[in-house]
Amino acid sequence: MGEIIQETSQTGPVGQHDVYDVVIIGSGPAGYTAAIYAARANLRTLVLQGEQSGGQLMITSDVENYPGFAEGVLGPDLMDTFEAQARRFGATLLAHNVTKVDFSARPFTLWSDESTYQAHAVIVATGADAKWLGLPNEQRLRNHGVSACATCDGAFFRGKDVAVAGGGDTAMEEALFLTRYATSVHVLHRRDHFRASKIMQERVRNHPKIVIHYNTIVEDVLGEKNVTGLAIRDVATGEQQTLPVQGFFVAIGHRPNTDIFKGVLDMNEVGYLRTHTHTMTNVPGVFAAGDVDDARYRQAVTAAGEGCRAAIDAERWLEARGEIDPQVVSDPREYGELREPARVE
Repeated sequence: MGEIIQETSQTGPVGQHDVYDVVIIGSGPAGYTAAIYAARANLRTLVLQGEQSGGQLMITSDVENYPGFAEGVLGPDLMDTFEAQARRFGATLLAHNVTKVDFSARPFTLWSDESTYQAHAVIVATGADAKWLGLPNEQRLRNHGVSACATCDGAFFRGKDVAVAGGGDTAMEEALFLTRYATSVHVLHRRDHFRASKIMQERVRNHPKIVIHYNTIVEDVLGEKNVTGLAIRDVATGEQQTLPVQGFFVAIGHRPNTDIFKGVLDMNEVGYLRTHTHTMTNVPGVFAAGDVDDARYRQAVTAAGEGCRAAIDAERWLEARGEIDPQVVSDPREYGELREPARVE
C-alpha cells in the first residue's frame, strides 16, 4: 500500500500499514484532550493535527477563563501544554490535513496529501471558524480590539465603548453580555430590521447601554496598534462617519469544518455534526467532539470536556466489540448499529 513514512513517536513509525485504535482529526482543546484520554487508556492513538495545529486558541492572546490558570494564559501556550501532555502519554501527532475519508468499512480509512491512515475508531474534532466581514484591517487588529467572542474577551473592555456587527440572536447575546463591562455597546446591522428572535430584540432595544444602528455597514476598522474606531456607512443615505470605539465584535456566525464529511455524517443545515448515542455520530465508531458539534457554547473548557467524553465513548465502544482488552464493563447495546456508513470522495 505504499512506503513507510519516517516519522516516529513513542508508539513507533507512522505509515500506511498501521491500523490505530483511534485516529483523532483536529488539534484544538477537544482533539488534544481526546488524545490524552485515549493514549492514557493504552489505545494506539494518532492525532492528525492539520497544518495549523492548536485550533482557534493559537490566534488568541490572553485566556482568563480556563480553570487552573489564576493569572490567565496565552492561547498558544495553553495549546502547547495540551500537546505536550498528549505526547507524554504516547499519542502520535502529525501536522497533516485530512482530505478524504472512507467510513463505509472498518477499519476506517483516512487520506491526507502525505499518506493513508486506518483506524478502528475515529474522533472528529475539526472545530468551527468564526465568519468575518473581510475588512482591510479586521485580521490585523484581531486580539488588539477585534474579536468574535464576547464571552472570551468581554472583560478586557471594562469601561470602554464597543460595537457589535450582526443582526441575529448571536449578535443580540453578544451585545447584552458586553453591557456587563462596556460603557456603551453599538449594534450595527446592515438591514432595517433584526432577524433575531423577538424576545432578544426587545431586550436589546430596551437596554440603556445599547445604541442600535440600522442600515449600517462597517467599511474598515481603524487604529494602528489597537482599535480606535470604525469607518461606517449608512446604506440608505450614503452618509459616512467614524464611530469611536475601542472594541469591535463580529457576530455573524460560525462555520463548522465539516465539508469532507458531507453525505457521510449527519449534520444540521449549517453543517454542525449531529450526535446520536452520547458523542457517537450516525456512523458507529465515529465520534464528534468540540465546536464541530457545538453551536451554543464554543468555549475551550467545554470543547475539552467533549474531547474527554468522546475518548471514553470510543474506548468503551471498542471494548464492547472485543477489539481491545476490557478494562471497563460496557453495555454493547449502548452502541447499536445506527445505519450503514458511507464513503465520501
